[in-house]
Amino acid sequence: MKTVLIILCCWCAQANAHVIRVGYQQTFKTITAAVAAAKAGDTILVEQGIYKEKNLVINKPLVLKGINHPLLDGEKKYEIISIKSDWVTIDGFLLQHTGVSSMTDFAAIKICNKHYATIINNIINDAFFGIYSQQGINCLIQNNTLTANAKEEQQSGNGIHCWKSDSMRIIGNTISGHRDGIYFEFVTNSVIWRNNSFKNLRYGLHFMFSNNDAYITNIFENNGAGVAVMFSHGVKMFNNYFKENWGDAAYGLLLKEINDSYIENNRFEKNTMAIYAEGANRIHMQKNVFKSNGWALKIQASCMDITLQQNNFIGNTFDVGTNGSLVMNTFNNNYWDKYEGYDLNHDNKGDVPYRPVSMYSMIIERNPPAMILFHSLITSLMDKSEKVIPSLTPENLKDEHPLMKSIPL
Repeated sequence: MKTVLIILCCWCAQANAHVIRVGYQQTFKTITAAVAAAKAGDTILVEQGIYKEKNLVINKPLVLKGINHPLLDGEKKYEIISIKSDWVTIDGFLLQHTGVSSMTDFAAIKICNKHYATIINNIINDAFFGIYSQQGINCLIQNNTLTANAKEEQQSGNGIHCWKSDSMRIIGNTISGHRDGIYFEFVTNSVIWRNNSFKNLRYGLHFMFSNNDAYITNIFENNGAGVAVMFSHGVKMFNNYFKENWGDAAYGLLLKEINDSYIENNRFEKNTMAIYAEGANRIHMQKNVFKSNGWALKIQASCMDITLQQNNFIGNTFDVGTNGSLVMNTFNNNYWDKYEGYDLNHDNKGDVPYRPVSMYSMIIERNPPAMILFHSLITSLMDKSEKVIPSLTPENLKDEHPLMKSIPL
């Protein structure tokens, strides 16, 4: 009932809305003055120019639309726009140079405990935090370009930062040069779709304690450590591309203490580790491509009930690594390019199981300096003998029915 009343009030306000113009040749020379004079539901058109408004506070339902991307400059001192009303739209601005502080989360645009904010078609340069949702509900953040040149994590915020928010839609944004490209903490029932997050210092996407969210058709490329999914459940990750996330502790996707989730139709290419899983339970991985990674999968012994089926493993240095001998996960009907078995009945399934964990990978897990022997004759002989008489590798970590041909994905 409350939601219906809010919608009716906003509809009535729009029916009586006016258009206010801001510009050097207009009655209103500043956006602040126009906001003060506007009534709920009005549209403020801002002409091209440079506006130094210190901190622009929007405290009533308004549409702010920029013409040819007028520039709002925070002068490296201020937050630029603070949204403190429901039903606010910020469309088509160029925002730059927010303040930087270790005590205050300055943002180019901040949503302050409000509903139905729409932030679209903006360009944000050199911001501490780009777009910040603090307890935002049902907000849309779409088609924005956020660029920073952060050198250290301590002096940088995140591109799109959402905290204690619900039903957020993060769609079609391009984010680079921040600490984390996209950051979720205590965010529920939200979708991240068609974003490009690259060259961020830490993660392309980082979320914690965020349940029942979906991450679909995003690109995470050349970030410090790829994507981290931590302490969450009910997560759906579909059709994403994880590429060239390299480094000593880098991975395409980190799964830590995550439960009851789905990872399907993703592509992992040229990552140090495509997926690193620790404390992950009841995860369904299907129809993913793992190509040219250092490690395709590292599934630690703390993981249970991971189902891995109908995936392609092509050109990886190591297909699977683990740190334990007891494996409580299921591998079935995957394609492994290192499989050397046969298919006498021509059903496209190998007649003997494939063991994706090599003896050499187990030795490296315990003694990393042994990596110097990679590609040596002794390691090849060790792996061959291990396949005949398993000793170090987990006996039950095997694909009972490996595919003879890769799956078209």
